[in-house]
Amino acid sequence: MTHDTATISAVAHVGGIVRRSGSSFYWSMRLLPRRRREAIYALYAFCREVDDVADGPGDTADKLQNLRAWRQAIDALYEGAPDRPTTRALLPAVRAYDLPKAEFEAIIDGMEIDATQDLVAPSQAELQSYCRKVAGAVGRLAVRIFGDGSTAASQLADLQGEALQYTNILRDVTEDAARGRLYLPRELLEAAGVPLDPAAALQHPGLADACAAMARQAHERFVASEALLTRCERRCRRPCRVMLQLYGRLLDRLVARGWRQPAPRLRLGAAEKLGIVLRYGLI
Repeated sequence: MTHDTATISAVAHVGGIVRRSGSSFYWSMRLLPRRRREAIYALYAFCREVDDVADGPGDTADKLQNLRAWRQAIDALYEGAPDRPTTRALLPAVRAYDLPKAEFEAIIDGMEIDATQDLVAPSQAELQSYCRKVAGAVGRLAVRIFGDGSTAASQLADLQGEALQYTNILRDVTEDAARGRLYLPRELLEAAGVPLDPAAALQHPGLADACAAMARQAHERFVASEALLTRCERRCRRPCRVMLQLYGRLLDRLVARGWRQPAPRLRLGAAEKLGIVLRYGLI
């Protein structure tokens, strides 16, 4: 397959977004054959760009207008007339891997939640719904690009999405509180006697218990995801396993550090990430 000039430019555009991001996803994406790698780069770039709208500067009305424009861009993509570099890069992936439009729309739904409201102590059910939009939908598109459109792969996407998102929430408690957000489930906070206010919660001694309880939930999802991997196509397993190992290692580090807040954001080093890729991505 030969790309035209516009597509070559679009592929370069999304590749640049991925490389500049510093995301852990970059390490697993590099394992893929070229066409699948270009497809997953385009998906990542889409997610990054809509996330930047939701979490970037500007008032709510402007953010919603920009997200509506992205909905229109997805409409144009599925009409075969993409009008943005990222959606041009997505077009071959949509056609080759039968990517469902509804999952792109679900991602934008999740970004609208972040753009219009600061989530504070959602119920467990509300958090699960949010994770389905911002993480599960991404995973459902990704596993198709990896080469598995099975029911098991979709189930893995949802479960792994929760595991990764819960880990992100635990990593970012301090950062989120500074923005007026508190993603820990209401049930866990109330059980630990933590006030349902981000600033007050950050200073409450019971927050450590709530975080520890959420860490246990995340661990359960990592274990269940590993079990589901055995039911997926081999070509899907490797990039998924790398992500599980990267984020599982991050969760272990968070647990070992403890839950005293405020705390700086914890990251894995490049050498450690590379080691995980070599161990789990090349087998």
